[in-house]
Amino acid sequence: MPWSFFHWQRCLVMLAVLGLVFIPLSCRNQPQGSLVNFGHLEHLSEQITVGADTVDIVHVYANYPDYNWVSAKESGPEGIACVDDAGRAATVYLRDFELNHRESSLDHARRLLGFVLAMQDSDGQFYNFILEDHTINRDGKTSFKSFGWWAARGIWSLGHGYRIFREIDTLFARRLGLAVERSLPLVYALMMNYGQTEREGGFTFPRWLLYESAADATSELLLGLLEYWRAEPSDSLRIAIRTIAEGLVLMQDGDIGAFPFGLHRSWRTQWHLWGNSQTQALAMAGKLLGDTAMISSARREADGFYTRLLGEGLFKEMDLRTPDERREFEQIAYGIRPMAVGLIRLYEATGNSDYLRLAGISASWLFGNNAAGATMYDSATGRCYDGIRDSATINRNSGAESTIEALGTLVELEAYPEAMGYAHCRRVGGASVLPLGTHVFELPGGKRVALHIDAQQRRFWFEERQVKGDR
Repeated sequence: MPWSFFHWQRCLVMLAVLGLVFIPLSCRNQPQGSLVNFGHLEHLSEQITVGADTVDIVHVYANYPDYNWVSAKESGPEGIACVDDAGRAATVYLRDFELNHRESSLDHARRLLGFVLAMQDSDGQFYNFILEDHTINRDGKTSFKSFGWWAARGIWSLGHGYRIFREIDTLFARRLGLAVERSLPLVYALMMNYGQTEREGGFTFPRWLLYESAADATSELLLGLLEYWRAEPSDSLRIAIRTIAEGLVLMQDGDIGAFPFGLHRSWRTQWHLWGNSQTQALAMAGKLLGDTAMISSARREADGFYTRLLGEGLFKEMDLRTPDERREFEQIAYGIRPMAVGLIRLYEATGNSDYLRLAGISASWLFGNNAAGATMYDSATGRCYDGIRDSATINRNSGAESTIEALGTLVELEAYPEAMGYAHCRRVGGASVLPLGTHVFELPGGKRVALHIDAQQRRFWFEERQVKGDR
């Protein structure tokens, strides 16, 4: 019988299994038809042995043009890999497994969670970095044992991992669950400060959040607690979730008609674009607990602040006491995921598809709708550049944080075609003349939509426009 196409195809598959045919890494790690490409994240990853376990670490930095691994040294000797990145990478892989059922993502998540487990101490606190010899950095400014930023990201991944693995691998899930339980006394200790607040310059700070007012870090802790509570509901944890959410809401100011337009402050009087996951956490908590006040708080930020931010242009940070001195740059992918995924969670909580449109506009920063007009994420390699330094300068390094946050955005966005329809839009015009602001976006194919923000009526809406009339 002559050899058919199927005979050749079978042979190629067998040769690939034997390692005799080269299939590019970027192709192996990019699902067909998807922008999500895990190739660069896997390039940053390395398997190491910790005790009896084989775990994954994610190298912190990889610099242009060769993208070889680089150690972190910004805050003194830090190390080669950390819980901050491993935890976030695990949550992205877990979410990909949930949405797309890829077993390879589950395998990566398992090994990354093994590293997170190894970095937790017996008192429930976490170290962050490991050094080049794979020992723990126990004294560094960004690694000392604590219950703060890296613990929040660790708990987020462990809580999510527990919920997924309890149906797949009960022994591994038990390890993850015990680790979360080990940290819960530290969560409940925060609640001992409930009701204690400080005031400065007219702003209130609840003292029962991490670092006594860090709503940003606490929002990522809350995401982990919500994941765990979904699998192991208890009255004590539900009360803690509600108490934390109340603290996040206290860090919110203004609304769609009044400055600062419903934003959630990050810490004390400071707001920054990166890492503010409050809308994501509050929308998720409100839906799970049936709490309309939490959802309303998420809507206040989305309706009043996110709409303006997306229409007028992103910026990095400001002190609400001196808003005219705000800083525009550097802008990074870690500012995009909390906003885009927060808007998706808000859609899931409300059913309002306008939030999907806003989520897509948020993600369009990755594809050139930004101050530099630059494509920041390359789906052919899976790299996301580390930031926009100014309107003409791109930081073309591609480290763990930027890569993970871009992938986390796209994994979620691809679940909603309506959101993806806006991911390649461009802002082409608009103006803000109180009480009405209008911002026009052009979608692929030439269709234009206007985003209207009416401060007087306290609402926003989208309107399709005729291209001919706009020109």
